[in-house]
Amino acid sequence: MTAAVVTGIGVAACNGLESGPFWEATLQGRSGIGPVRRFDASGYPATLAGEITDFVPEEHLSGRLIPQTDRMTQLTLAASDWALGDAGLRPGTYGTHEMGVATSAASGGFEYGQRELAALWSSGPSHVSVYMSFAWFYAVNSGQLSIRHGMRGPSGVFVSDQAGGLDAFAQARRNIRKGTPMMLCGGVESSLNPYGWVARMAGGGLSTSDDPKRAYRPFAPGANGCVPGEGGAVLVVEDADRARARGARAYGEIAGCAATFDAAPRHGGPPGLRRAIEEALADSGTEASDIGVVFADGAGTAEADRAEAEALTAVFGPRGVPVSVPKAMTGRMSSGAAPVDVACALLSLRDEVIPPTADVGQAAPEYDIDLVTGAPRPWRPGAALVLARGAGGFNAAAVLRRAS
Repeated sequence: MTAAVVTGIGVAACNGLESGPFWEATLQGRSGIGPVRRFDASGYPATLAGEITDFVPEEHLSGRLIPQTDRMTQLTLAASDWALGDAGLRPGTYGTHEMGVATSAASGGFEYGQRELAALWSSGPSHVSVYMSFAWFYAVNSGQLSIRHGMRGPSGVFVSDQAGGLDAFAQARRNIRKGTPMMLCGGVESSLNPYGWVARMAGGGLSTSDDPKRAYRPFAPGANGCVPGEGGAVLVVEDADRARARGARAYGEIAGCAATFDAAPRHGGPPGLRRAIEEALADSGTEASDIGVVFADGAGTAEADRAEAEALTAVFGPRGVPVSVPKAMTGRMSSGAAPVDVACALLSLRDEVIPPTADVGQAAPEYDIDLVTGAPRPWRPGAALVLARGAGGFNAAAVLRRAS
């Protein structure tokens, strides 16, 4: 069966734009979490975020495009340029119908929407931009990527919160197997505005700490929630044979994917994360013992971390596999988080090193997991597992390994 490989990575995160600066910061344990700057959050219980402060849209996009797009789309388009450049793809490498797009979204263009609603309330409907009709929409990133890069193949969007990035990744693989030679996939989020902020708070699980080093500490004793993040990643996925024929470097192969769904609490039943792990392993033909690192979801609350740790120990045994949560340095970026974890897994395969989980001295002993903390850990790459869970019961898992 056709193998799908990742040939390009474009990352936009609060601790680094583009994969090189981001990866350097991640290996150094350098966090980008700090007080919210984009609006006055002092009156809210949560005041910290992983905010991107060094992105200037005018340096990446035309003056015509900027008024049409929300910040999340601006970041997405820039990340796609970085990913395509990293893959060495030039215009004309593939025909327009040989390229597709699969993205994920959880919030849509909240910042754009809030601004235009304010214009409606304060000045009337004639002051609302015509671009409001699509700039807020969940699927707008897929559409804008298709237009920018002339990609007329299969296109879609997944709305499954934090798990959405892996769902889009799996869809890219499915389309490669169906015959599409190249896919752009991933997710990028940006909702650091009052409208987006209260929506995140309503979902629960946010840390109210005002200390950036103690606010988001997944699997740590006394963990009290997460910090919202901004950003994500766009990845170039190609048919392995076509990539090899054009001399492309492959970071790794998408070996297996799976998604499950938890029943509502009133219905009971076990969480579906363990089943997602086992199905992804089965899909990849990989044994649990072959997994050399897990990039965990790491929600940062006692209940969610315990459930994830129980799934890991059930599959791999107590302290059976190194676990890393690099998003502790960026905040939880909703549907953008898992694509960044995929990027970390691929870069770990390339460099034979596992990034640390920042600001966590050690995992709480009751979780019985081997959490990588303090400094990067060398490893002999076999396969990597990436996990994600979304609000409402979404679970997703992906197995990555070195391309053959």
